[in-house]
Amino acid sequence: MKYEDYDIENFITDEFFIQWIKSPNENTSHFWEKWMEQHPEKRSLVNEAANLIRSVKYTDCPEFTDRMYVDTFENILKADNHFRQQTPIMSTKSSSHTSVKSFPVFPIKGIAASLLVLFCVWVQFEAMRFKPEQATIAEIALIKRTNPSGQKSIIDLPDGSRIHLNANSEIEFPQEFSSDSRMISLIGEAFFEIEKESRPFIVRSGETKIQVLGTSFNVKKQENGALYVALVTGKVSVNTENGSKLTLDPNEMLILEAGGAFRKTGFDPNEVTGWKDNFLVFKTSNLVDVKRKLEQWYGVNIELKGSFDKNWSYSGVYEDEILENVLRGICLTSGMRYKIENKKITITNPK
Repeated sequence: MKYEDYDIENFITDEFFIQWIKSPNENTSHFWEKWMEQHPEKRSLVNEAANLIRSVKYTDCPEFTDRMYVDTFENILKADNHFRQQTPIMSTKSSSHTSVKSFPVFPIKGIAASLLVLFCVWVQFEAMRFKPEQATIAEIALIKRTNPSGQKSIIDLPDGSRIHLNANSEIEFPQEFSSDSRMISLIGEAFFEIEKESRPFIVRSGETKIQVLGTSFNVKKQENGALYVALVTGKVSVNTENGSKLTLDPNEMLILEAGGAFRKTGFDPNEVTGWKDNFLVFKTSNLVDVKRKLEQWYGVNIELKGSFDKNWSYSGVYEDEILENVLRGICLTSGMRYKIENKKITITNPK
């Protein structure tokens, strides 16, 4: 039977699955994490089976060993011999001779053997009807936070860490972290301020894992699949989809392309992480990037009309500024015009 056809009974009796829950290693973890990504519809069932396995407590099962069997039978034989030695002898006299008659001896060996068989049957019955004592199963509550366009938020985690979640982004984490790790899932962009402790903090973004102990860093996953990891303080280890393991030092940024190619580079902290402090930064940004940033930042839809220079770029920094002032600044330097109708923006190039 394939794992995708498993129900909860199959999972809790599967040795490979139990090994992953009880004593995970690199092989079991890699397999099951990959499998759950390919079968997200089974995630709740897997979590339920995992909780069940973790909560089961076993008591000692009665076992009738060979040693016990030999000792028991030896005691029976000794008891039989002792009984024979203690059996009274009765005498009767007749006219011609004396006859000696023994008191009838009970078939003690047969009785003992029967008792021994019954005892073995009882032990076997107890072993068969034995069931593990189950503790109350506590569901692992998952918390999900989602920001639409035009909205940012700050999330405080159970361990004291803090997450700045950008617009068009989503994060998911357990209500309580496990005893050996702190793992969260991210879609979009977030800046992390991680509380230092013995448990590693792991950010999962698609197939990539970013692992730290205590540090501050920015993670951004673009719609085209490219991943950007920028380290501000501390140290970060990145495990890529193809199995590569990369380490970042402060002021280094890893750019991981969707196809698997990657490179390290420096970065401007204000440009990469300024968004969490309400700094909208454009640095030689082309028209597509400017449009995308404005739509995400303010939660609007932008329509471009006219012909635009392919080499056009714009640089500027705005701190906690309203949309109209940003549009005015962009259009003033480029000769473009804009029109605001609720959440719809039209930018026109009259040239």
